[in-house]
Amino acid sequence: MSEVIAGITIPDTDLVHEATSLVRDVADDTLFNHSRRVFLWGALKSAARGLDIDLELAYVGGLFHDLGLTSAYATTDQRFELDGAEAARQFLLEHGRSEQEARNVWLAIALHTTPEIPLRLAPEVAVVTLGVETDVLGLDLDEITDAQRAEVVAAHPRPDFKNKILHAFYEGMVNRPDTTFGTMNDDVLAHFDSSFRRKDFVEIIENNAWPE
Repeated sequence: MSEVIAGITIPDTDLVHEATSLVRDVADDTLFNHSRRVFLWGALKSAARGLDIDLELAYVGGLFHDLGLTSAYATTDQRFELDGAEAARQFLLEHGRSEQEARNVWLAIALHTTPEIPLRLAPEVAVVTLGVETDVLGLDLDEITDAQRAEVVAAHPRPDFKNKILHAFYEGMVNRPDTTFGTMNDDVLAHFDSSFRRKDFVEIIENNAWPE
């Protein structure tokens, strides 16, 4: 029987069950509940904006978007977003989804910390950013009713979430600081580590190998 939260039906399919099990096994409660909320907020906002989304693809995008912050999937040589994106793409291809569908979910996860661009791409790309912006940044909460908000949070609580997600971001990126260049993620490292020095785009241009 399908699970319904705040009017959003979580598909009762093998793909969804396996995605849930995979993430539940490697993510702590903070990341797991956050990931499920991202799916739910994204689905609710997509409905409010008239976007027609594939709920299975949206679910994998939401569930896998922070896999790169877990020890099971984290690398040290690329952005954490790419870790989750590549895991999701492989998972979807192994479950019979098309290359284009897998690519859209890859984009959804890879770009979820890049403002504006995902919202101009396919609905399955936009839905993850809509969910992340809601749960982490609190953007456009007026698109979700008080009753919907209460039901989602009852199903997936967010105790001390602001503090816990910041620590999860830091722990997932501290061993790959250079990968945060050009993203908002360097704000997190600077917040927790006063010795962290961000790469400077202007300095890179001024000091690169091209002669003047």
